[in-house]
Amino acid sequence: MNQQLKDNIKESKIQAFMNKAIQDIAGSSTAMLVILGERLGLYKAMADENKYITFQDLAKKTGTNERLVKEWLGNQVSSGYIEYDPSTEKYFLPAEHALALSDSNSPIYIQGIFKAIKSYFKDEEDFIKMFKNERTFSWFDHHHCMADGFAEFFKAGYMGNLLNIWIPSIENGKIQEKLKQGIKVADVGCGYGISTILMAKAFPNSQFIGFDFHKESIEKANNLAKQENLNNIEFQMSSASEFPGTNYDFITFFDCLHDMGDPQGALTHVLNTINKEEGVCMIVEPYAQNKLEDNINPISETFYAASTLICVPNSLAFNGPALGAQAGEEKIRDVVKKSGFTYFKRAIDTPINIVYEIKP
Repeated sequence: MNQQLKDNIKESKIQAFMNKAIQDIAGSSTAMLVILGERLGLYKAMADENKYITFQDLAKKTGTNERLVKEWLGNQVSSGYIEYDPSTEKYFLPAEHALALSDSNSPIYIQGIFKAIKSYFKDEEDFIKMFKNERTFSWFDHHHCMADGFAEFFKAGYMGNLLNIWIPSIENGKIQEKLKQGIKVADVGCGYGISTILMAKAFPNSQFIGFDFHKESIEKANNLAKQENLNNIEFQMSSASEFPGTNYDFITFFDCLHDMGDPQGALTHVLNTINKEEGVCMIVEPYAQNKLEDNINPISETFYAASTLICVPNSLAFNGPALGAQAGEEKIRDVVKKSGFTYFKRAIDTPINIVYEIKP
């Protein structure tokens, strides 16, 4: 570094940057310990205990090494995940934290995203090749932790929002009433079928078909549907621009349109298969503003990371437009209009998602 650059360096800016970098290092380092806490049942044991506990008792309850559990708890107290009473040298997992860390049916359960992040590191060498244009990297190519993790992550959001916020926001509640009466629904890009199953359970008079181009996801979806013993749902392997059927009353896209190789083609196909008189399509996308400078926050930081490693590469692998997970309303509106739809509405926002309503 030359002298002129050194003279222009501000100590305060160095300190501010290093504080930020250390936060990222701490979060990255803690991620594996959060994963271990879930896999070893440490969070679950503390949640079940629901009181302050010694590290020895926690190790005994979980069949784990006392010394390692003590060190794990040190990290968790430092990170703010677990509380500590120095007077008794005991540890406590607050019920509010347990909802996020140990209850897989909670609408704020976060373990899925940690599992997905684990896949990032397993795919590192392929990401290098991808950046160097030595290979493409589609959804099919990731370590299985990625699909498993995001299925868990999305499940929490869907449980918290789908039935009580998102669907009621469409057509000012009209589609909800139609679903209760009985209509035909296609869930496009359904993944493991979490969203499809939640809707099928809530609206037994309606018929649901989930479509996805990923064979393993459809297999998982069919297995989950069998476990729920539902008779108003089925899953089929199909691309978003070729799924079979006509005259659908309600078509949904959950966190997937921006990933697609041909999102415009998918929506054009929707236009050809939807009920032209009363049909409606709901598109759920990650929350984002239209410009980078308006997306400077931890949620966007997380989404940009996922978009760099998953969303954009998948679209590029199929010669797509690579909208990305932070596409924003303007890009989504543009794709919708170019596909032939005439009605576009931003129905509702939640902290993680934007819900769009479109009609022929």
